[in-house]
Amino acid sequence: MSIDVKIKNVTKKYGDFKAVNNVSIDIKQGELFTLLGPSGCGKTTLLRMIAGFNSVDGGEIYFGDKLINDEPAYLRDIGMVFQNYAIFPHMTIFENVAYGLKSRKIQKAEIERRVTETLDIVQISHLRDRMPSDMSGGQQQRVALARAIVIEPKILLMDEPLSNLDAKLRVQMRTMIKKLQNRLGITTVYVTHDQEEALAISDRIAIMKDGEISQMDKPEIVYKKPSDSFVANFIGTSIFLEGKAHENSEFSIDKYKFKLNTNKESVGDVLISVRPEQFILTNETDNSLKGEIVISTFLGDYWYYEIETDFGQVIEVHEYTKDYEESRKLGSTVQITFDLDKINIFGKDGTEAIV
Repeated sequence: MSIDVKIKNVTKKYGDFKAVNNVSIDIKQGELFTLLGPSGCGKTTLLRMIAGFNSVDGGEIYFGDKLINDEPAYLRDIGMVFQNYAIFPHMTIFENVAYGLKSRKIQKAEIERRVTETLDIVQISHLRDRMPSDMSGGQQQRVALARAIVIEPKILLMDEPLSNLDAKLRVQMRTMIKKLQNRLGITTVYVTHDQEEALAISDRIAIMKDGEISQMDKPEIVYKKPSDSFVANFIGTSIFLEGKAHENSEFSIDKYKFKLNTNKESVGDVLISVRPEQFILTNETDNSLKGEIVISTFLGDYWYYEIETDFGQVIEVHEYTKDYEESRKLGSTVQITFDLDKINIFGKDGTEAIV
């Protein structure tokens, strides 16, 4: 039976440096919750505090209603999947997966049943007698996952579990992890620096920066409505255009002007965040940006263009091949607007969303 995890004002210090600074999160029972951010943001430190590998210097962590700050790691009833697999090289796959059950003094018949069932769930039952050295990286990661879930933990913790795999295998494994987590309903805390991976598997995401949470929400909200320019830039690709905010909710970039409803009245310099798929190449000439196509690349689902604008900034634009069968010519002049319902606008320093 999985449980919820409550993190209240948690801090971790190394000397004067705060690796995790006053973080609060409520992780729901059965949720796949991802800690996402660049290297050094504090996500793995926080995961290790949940696991009991790092001490808590301030705040409280609860599993359900139980305060576990001082609970030893081996008593926390967690399953852990590491980046480097941590499989015993001298044991068969069956023996690796059975190890946690044997240490819990589970009867032999029950170990056989649970290991067999778990190997079947992760689709490597045919490899039960093989040694780790005879397996691929993806197969070894399935062993690590099987070993973590066979003990039927209340909480599953995963630290960059796919970072050692190639790109295609990462996609396959993240799909398997999502299906498995949905099937078992284990409360899961997942750490990654890969924003595409986080978007693909998460029920909710917390984006961390400098030991703090910049934004915490569902993947689609984080992508569509980032709280600041850091999140907009970290999740997917965003092009930032310097613009001006005028009275009556009017904005301008160079000679291009448009109106939008705003969260707060603002006048002055702003950052306008546009994703490549939100740009529109148009025949409009009176009110648009203008530029020249300097790079055109076919990427299967879409044409990728780099366009140098009249004001000197190079922007990335995607046009999907289902709508445009042929690419635009290199060196051609284009007019550019964007989908006003989807862009985001921040104050000049990028810390506050205006739209």
